[in-house]
Amino acid sequence: MMGPAHSLSGAAAWLGVGAATAAAGHPMPWPVLVVGALICAGAALAPDLDHKAATISRAFGPISRGLCEVVDKLSYAVYKATRKQGDKRRTGGHRTLTHTWLWAVLIGAGTSALAITGGRWAVLVILFIHLVLAVEGLLWRAARVSSDVLVWLLGATSAWILAGVLDQPGNGADWLFTAPGQEYLWLGLPIVLGALVHDIGDALTVSGCPVLWPIPVGRRRWYPIGPPKAMRFRAGSWVELKVLMPVFMLLGGVGAAGALNFI
Repeated sequence: MMGPAHSLSGAAAWLGVGAATAAAGHPMPWPVLVVGALICAGAALAPDLDHKAATISRAFGPISRGLCEVVDKLSYAVYKATRKQGDKRRTGGHRTLTHTWLWAVLIGAGTSALAITGGRWAVLVILFIHLVLAVEGLLWRAARVSSDVLVWLLGATSAWILAGVLDQPGNGADWLFTAPGQEYLWLGLPIVLGALVHDIGDALTVSGCPVLWPIPVGRRRWYPIGPPKAMRFRAGSWVELKVLMPVFMLLGGVGAAGALNFI
């Protein structure tokens, strides 16, 4: 799928989690719901860090473009080193390492570790990166015609404000993990969810997605999981734009209403 659909699906997924926790009698504080949805929307773009033409490769200028090249080469090297006889030969790393459940879990765990060991500035950096990505994904038309600097300023300002809101007692810095020193440990959860939602979205397209790696399937370790070919679509096709994106917006609205106890 393309960036806007990935971001919408990520936000809708976290809002759905919020509705589920509310139904279970443990509602999220509203700042956790909002911040988690934005982080998940941004994280749903991150697996495409292996593709130099993706939204994330443009989001932070030369830094993200250089990182994309490194991740692409790393992903390709891992693919070559671990492929089985049935896996196809390829020339790049797109839709390999960063499109797996293992990558999602490792990135989420690393983010949580950084949040609880790096202090406030680490939290601000995590929020800034994912809020910029959320703007690029959810507001992609406006982001593309505006200056990158304006998008970065919006991300930095929003990160500062939202971190201040979360720091207030009862607003969610210690949501889910309440022991001393575990503030913001939950930040890794929307990142894991966003990456997995991205993988599921890509699995619906023609190429499928090797989300199960390194678990082998038959003679292939990089098996492209997906529905029957007749049910798949091409990225950017009318199915994605006219069907899936409206569905994601509807599900996100229902999830938000449920999470805030409006329904």
